[in-house]
Amino acid sequence: MTTAGRRVPVGRIVGLYGVQGWVKIESWTEPRTKIFDYHPWLLATAPGEVTEIAGAKGRPQGKGLVACLPGVDDRDTAAALVGSDIHVAREQLPPPGKDEYYWVDLEGLEVVTIEGAVLGRVSHLFATGANDVVVVRDGERERLIPFVQGNYVRAVDLSGGRMVVDWDLEF
Repeated sequence: MTTAGRRVPVGRIVGLYGVQGWVKIESWTEPRTKIFDYHPWLLATAPGEVTEIAGAKGRPQGKGLVACLPGVDDRDTAAALVGSDIHVAREQLPPPGKDEYYWVDLEGLEVVTIEGAVLGRVSHLFATGANDVVVVRDGERERLIPFVQGNYVRAVDLSGGRMVVDWDLEF
């Protein structure tokens, strides 16, 4: 499965900072300031609408982060961006470590049991306190499978587009 053209959410514009167009951002990168290393940002400003921002700069401010976006010079322009998700191209991210995966790379994989029964495709994932959870949909049913490698997730083949799980068909 190719990663070309895929976007990865790395943060969100959550508020305004000052009167010169700066914005407050929430970063989902580790460390959180790593978000400023990725360029360009692709802002999901409305459903189906993406605005490219090259050269965003920022810094920690209190308990959060603030950013200055090129072409955003006043509070009103910045206000229109509040709530926008910040994405970057998947190709910008470093390669994951052994047995580590970016969620975006797992989305769309076919999910089969160790017996070979098809459960559906990975719709998305979400985090819980204990582990991440894979949401598998087949058009009729939705299954929530803990993403615990070795116990439930037996194999991930990104190039083959398949994830093998130890999961009961009826569950």
